[in-house]
Amino acid sequence: MFILWVPLSLFFGCIISQTWSVQMSWENWNAELHNQGNEFGKSSSQPHIIFILVDDQGFRDVGYHGSEIKTPTLDRLAAEGVKLENYYVQPLCSPSRSQLMTGRYQIHTGLQHSVIRAAQPNCLPLENITLPQKLKNAGYSTHMVGKWHLGFYKRGCLPTQRGFDTFFGSLLGSGDYYSHYKCQGPSMCGYDLYEGEEAAWEQDRGLYSTVMFTQKAVSILANHNPRKQPLFLYLAYQAVHSPLQVPARYLERYKGIPNPYRRKYAAMVSCLDEAIHNLTLALKHYGYYDNTVIVYSSDNGGQPLAGGSNWPLRGSKATYWEGGIKAVGFVHSPLLMNKGTKCRSLIHITDWFPTLVTLGEGTLDEDLNLDGYDVWETISEGRPSPRHDILHNIDPIYIKAKNGSWKAGYGLWNTAIQAALRVGHWKLLTGVPGYSDWVPPQTFLNQRLTTRLHNERVRWDRGKSIWLFNITADPYERVDLSQRYPHIVKKMLMRLAQYNKTAVPVCYPTKDLRSNPQYNGGVWGPWHKDMREQQEEDEMYNNLFTNHLSKKRWEKKSKNTKLRRE
Repeated sequence: MFILWVPLSLFFGCIISQTWSVQMSWENWNAELHNQGNEFGKSSSQPHIIFILVDDQGFRDVGYHGSEIKTPTLDRLAAEGVKLENYYVQPLCSPSRSQLMTGRYQIHTGLQHSVIRAAQPNCLPLENITLPQKLKNAGYSTHMVGKWHLGFYKRGCLPTQRGFDTFFGSLLGSGDYYSHYKCQGPSMCGYDLYEGEEAAWEQDRGLYSTVMFTQKAVSILANHNPRKQPLFLYLAYQAVHSPLQVPARYLERYKGIPNPYRRKYAAMVSCLDEAIHNLTLALKHYGYYDNTVIVYSSDNGGQPLAGGSNWPLRGSKATYWEGGIKAVGFVHSPLLMNKGTKCRSLIHITDWFPTLVTLGEGTLDEDLNLDGYDVWETISEGRPSPRHDILHNIDPIYIKAKNGSWKAGYGLWNTAIQAALRVGHWKLLTGVPGYSDWVPPQTFLNQRLTTRLHNERVRWDRGKSIWLFNITADPYERVDLSQRYPHIVKKMLMRLAQYNKTAVPVCYPTKDLRSNPQYNGGVWGPWHKDMREQQEEDEMYNNLFTNHLSKKRWEKKSKNTKLRRE
């Protein structure tokens, strides 16, 4: 039986004080919807856009990719829409989110290395125009619910300063699903749940974040009129990122999975699937669905040690092997021309920026210097993709390939540098791409990677710093062709060098101790003040000090006057 996670007052007009979560069967709720009918009528011509980004869901961790995890909602939505079967993201959280928000590669935003850490004075550069800003300019009401992970060291970095009318969620990359606390080491712990630009203490009921974020999303739908203004909702779930936490009732259906991490992970995916079901019903109930485009995407590959599975793809999250960057993705919408199809054209996460802005009747200025393409006709009508290559990344800081050199790169490229490039059927990797084994489902244990059972160990990688694969013919990256086709390698190395000429410097600052939540009321939040904010604060303190001195002088003057009178 499915469970509804929204206040009854949203659907029946009842006033239930302090009610945050009420359980009700979907069968009864569907009957109520049938009786009420569609009270909102036809939406505006611009489509409503719902972008659902999930965290760390592996390529195999969805039913229609052969998983043992049950995802009936995702399977149905994908089957009735368009499955993106040649869809790529970045191997980590912040990079994928930055490219979604800007339509630009990491080398063009300075975020080439790792993720944005909680204590770093760093964020998505403010000079970059974001997707919600463009949609807002096109007349959209813009809302974000969930995980930001694009920096918050100063107020200008917050979601509500980057184009979102409202924000409810977390600023960091992970945290406890119930308490919403996050520790960065033993001495830096703080609360991480926000409503707008303030800590959401009053809105927090200790709910599991998947449930809480879904409720908030449904509340936004309930309080917006779809006929008057198009809506953009960016729903970025914390699930299924570690820590592995889930309500106990979801574990019951996976008793047969012996590995405890896979079992919890599977339960988290099922909870997520149910959340999408709830959201879809709300879209239909409130009159959005017929004019809505739903995009579903994972932000990177799964992490086997945390229960995820990318089988039969090679590698995992945080690597440039296919298991780290080939993602679960689909589009579901009544507006699609060719429903129930698979799109095998090359699509990248940067493509959503121009695609959704154009779909929302916004404008794409030439000075945006986008790396993404408008792929709506490719998805909706099956036309050829305008994209023929993907720069997965160039990270000049990560140079751990001991045998990498300019010589190994034919004098064209230093193969010590971690980089990955896709051109047509070909994929080139240099440096150290990351953990490179193939891990079948349920074989991972709570042990070091080198001692796991049944996985396929790669022993011939030692000493290598360059790989070439025909991904179309060899999607599992089992046959390295770099020695067989040196001319292809040279061409792709030249392409890497050309891309690198357009790169901006990496921004990866050291930890700032002022970020410690103990200096900010126990909350993770902005700690750096820009010049204007500092001037305003200085002026406030100066006024307080001046008023204090004036009061003291007045008291002293009054005392002297009183003494003279006596």
